[in-house]
Amino acid sequence: MRLATFSALAMVLLPTGCATTGATGDYGAILGDIMGSQAGQGALTQAEIDAGLREALTVGTNLVASQLGKTNGYFGDPRVRIPLPKTYRDIQINLARVGASGPLDDLELRMNRAAEAAVPEAKTLILGAVKSITINDALQILNGGDTAATDYLRSRTESQLRQSFTPYVKQTLAQSGAFTSMEQVAGQYGFGGVTGSLQNDLTQHAVGLGLDGIFLYVAEEEKKIRENPLARTSEILRRVFGNRA
Repeated sequence: MRLATFSALAMVLLPTGCATTGATGDYGAILGDIMGSQAGQGALTQAEIDAGLREALTVGTNLVASQLGKTNGYFGDPRVRIPLPKTYRDIQINLARVGASGPLDDLELRMNRAAEAAVPEAKTLILGAVKSITINDALQILNGGDTAATDYLRSRTESQLRQSFTPYVKQTLAQSGAFTSMEQVAGQYGFGGVTGSLQNDLTQHAVGLGLDGIFLYVAEEEKKIRENPLARTSEILRRVFGNRA
């Protein structure tokens, strides 16, 4: 239908007597150019969709890493700020009422600083996962919900990401002084335990909520790419997300 319309328009615009040949150009060549340009924008291939989905996740991950992997990336953002584990948080809330929550506030700050410092490693792991996963049903993901690609990535990789990310987070927690602060608080308020157990609990808490924050914002970046042409910063993004069904 669109080609028929272009054909009719071309015949109207061409001067009389020049429908097939003439000084102003050849109708067949003009129509061929139009048809060629339309054909060049034909149906998306599986490879293009796959590449577009990976590009969207890569762009989103890079942007989010820049946002969270800096001072106050987590701590200064109420949406992703990592609170203390419940046992500590309850005491923190009670002590805050009398202005005595300083040690627990310091522990929370150190934990968030550790998460911020660990973001570059998380970025590396997630980008590696984006490159390595097999994207099944790519067309369904492309035409799915606003965060379908991020949801797919997370469902396929989260267990492995947690396992790979844990040692690095544990190291950054130790370097931030969070473990020392936690053990002092635990001893002071009488809920201490085996040092290794306390450290593992805090590490798993930080890993889980740290990844939650990253995926939250990667999903939002995917939604922007789907909805806003200005967020499609590469040709493959413009082609794939600009031609969605």
